[in-house]
Amino acid sequence: MMSFRAKPARCAGSLLIFTFALALCCAFGSSAAGAEFLPGEIWNDTAGQPINAHGGGILYYKGVYYWYGESKSGSTFLPESNKSWGGTRVDITGVSCYSSTNLYDWKNEGLVLRAETNSPLSDLYPSKVLERPKVIYNRSTKEFVMWMHIDTPDYAAARTGVALSEKPTGPFRYLGSFRPNAGVWPENVTDADKIPGPTNSLARDFKTGQMARDLTVFEDDDGQAYLFYASEDNFTMHVSLLTADYLHTTGKYDRIFINRSMEAPAVFKCDGKYYFIGSGCTGWEPNAARLAVADSIFGPWRELPNPCVGEHADTTFGTQSAFVLPIQGREDFFVFLADRWNQWKLPESRYVWLPLEFSSTGHFTLRWHNSWQLPTDAKNLRAAAAN
Repeated sequence: MMSFRAKPARCAGSLLIFTFALALCCAFGSSAAGAEFLPGEIWNDTAGQPINAHGGGILYYKGVYYWYGESKSGSTFLPESNKSWGGTRVDITGVSCYSSTNLYDWKNEGLVLRAETNSPLSDLYPSKVLERPKVIYNRSTKEFVMWMHIDTPDYAAARTGVALSEKPTGPFRYLGSFRPNAGVWPENVTDADKIPGPTNSLARDFKTGQMARDLTVFEDDDGQAYLFYASEDNFTMHVSLLTADYLHTTGKYDRIFINRSMEAPAVFKCDGKYYFIGSGCTGWEPNAARLAVADSIFGPWRELPNPCVGEHADTTFGTQSAFVLPIQGREDFFVFLADRWNQWKLPESRYVWLPLEFSSTGHFTLRWHNSWQLPTDAKNLRAAAAN
């Protein structure tokens, strides 16, 4: 888990030139003045307890950031069905939520979606799988919608789960799970894609719905929302338009990164372009980050080189992507949120947050920092990173 520490303020709104030509300044918010992020170190909440929100994402609502993630506690074990790929896990306890006004100090809001310990048939029964919860706010319905990966212990179900709340701090009401887009072909399907075969999982799952494992949700500027999820036995990513209430898929979807075996998707938008950061499929072992850009949410997506630079760039600094956070009020400044998984002690997995630098080529790079601070002016950051 990542931490921050307080230190004497070295500036008051002026620009600091940090190493790697990155402009870093004192944080906003009086309680965090002079604080800094320490990627990979233990990060405690305001009550002094380690933050427990793994594989998560962040929602900004009315001046407050809400961090949702998997609450991992108890013993880590390896189910017999997962031994071939080392798929350790812990029992479901629920989805946790933390709130902050400055991104440094996080208050524990408790479990906003809890395991259902008395219902063995429930998706939320402790022995099942709940991963990568993401929450978006629907301005039309005024409700908070949580999407998550729901599965059986052997990861054979590959379904999406949805929950709903009237408040960002819950409690969320679980609505159920499903496989997306049953009985619908993607818009970029070919005739060959429709022919059943032993390696054609798209056609195999046509009637019952497409597999969905690692996922994220993205709300565009026009209020339309999209679900990205690893599908087709994790070989191909899908992007699907959600219904106006954000509770279901519409049937409009495309296959992207075909046969590229990507997971851990994170999506953001900058200067009218869509960016995707994900990882390869190597279980708990970290690998080189994948970066792609597109002019349309449905693509075509063009893969770019690994955005990480420097030592350990080939393992994304020992992490896997979880989310990319746009900082409110700071144009073109984004923070890369990642998990540093501890395969055999999953509750001790840590967080790595790093600033994305907008490069002179018009794309993003990601450098390691032992410590860093939020900038007061992202335009200055962008200019510095381009030099």
